[in-house]
Amino acid sequence: MKIALTTEAFRSYVPIISDEVTSYFKRTPDFKAQSGVVNICPKMAQITIFTASHALQGKEVRDKFDETLADLYHDLDMGFSPINFMLHWAPLPWNNRRDHAQRTVAKIYMDTIKARRERGETGAQDIMYHLMNSTYKNGVQVPDHEIAHMMIALLMAGQHSSSSTSAWIMLRLASRPDIMEELYQEQVKALGADLPPLSYEDLAKLPLNQAIVKETLRLHAPIHSIMRAVKQPMPVPGTKYVIPTNHVLLAAPGVSAADSQYFPQPDLWEPHRWEKESPLAPSIVRNGQEEEEDGEKVDYGYGLVSKGAASPYLPFGAGRHRCIGEQFANVQLQTIVAMTVRLFKFRNVDGSNEVIGTDYASLFSRPLEPANIYWERRDKE
Repeated sequence: MKIALTTEAFRSYVPIISDEVTSYFKRTPDFKAQSGVVNICPKMAQITIFTASHALQGKEVRDKFDETLADLYHDLDMGFSPINFMLHWAPLPWNNRRDHAQRTVAKIYMDTIKARRERGETGAQDIMYHLMNSTYKNGVQVPDHEIAHMMIALLMAGQHSSSSTSAWIMLRLASRPDIMEELYQEQVKALGADLPPLSYEDLAKLPLNQAIVKETLRLHAPIHSIMRAVKQPMPVPGTKYVIPTNHVLLAAPGVSAADSQYFPQPDLWEPHRWEKESPLAPSIVRNGQEEEEDGEKVDYGYGLVSKGAASPYLPFGAGRHRCIGEQFANVQLQTIVAMTVRLFKFRNVDGSNEVIGTDYASLFSRPLEPANIYWERRDKE
């Protein structure tokens, strides 16, 4: 699947994601007026699935997705709950919805694969085409039903995390209208007052836009536990203890990223902290080790990532098992944010700077619903 995660691929994704965001807000009834109140969480879930399916799986697959199908992915997502580690088979309502969604979505992919085989397509560059022409190491061709399941897994891998992160971003922007205006002015200054179509190269010109994603991931890490098996006896520095190989270690990104030793005023959402000169700059920024950690990077087949695991900032994990979709997630989230601030101003319904609490009942950090915000169009200016 790494063919979809190259720089050249990312360059083609930004216009696709931009168009999806713009068209979504144009056609969605909740955004037809000049202003209004909306529960932003389900909207960001739909935007996430539409942008990811189009970018990663092509227009043919995207054209089969509508709001109903996006809701099926939500049902798949809700199958990820703590009880399912033990009772994944239990006849619980959300498990029944999960299984129905899996069968329905898999059939869509199977029908698409069948149609493409019947047409005798050659030369396509999307993931489905490559999987259709792939074999296992023993020479056996990948069965169509496994391809369908891999296609589901590809979207699921980022749906829950990117969906919740984009919702948190919008809620944070609603609590800080000043930051949302800064984002808009950043684009005006860096790209021009006419705000031309966004390109992949433009994202590098928008440091505050990047910092919004970083800071939100710091406070709202979508996955709360990262587990690693101990492969050889591991001494604990400064103690007499040695962790044996029959143990599993757990890192909690939400804990280390909220440690004042590394992040001054850790409970404060402040995207400007990622500027080196900021008094709130994390230690990894002040000492120049941000995203470098141990200083060495390695390409495991999906772009250079840090080999080290010493950073207190771990939204995408670390080492060999670091998230393969990290770079795509950043491109997707930065593009969604950039396009949204071009269209809207947000604020809290009550005018406060408070942010709704977190629901820890699931495996992923989600806002407690309903997460209503007030929105107002910019196009009347």
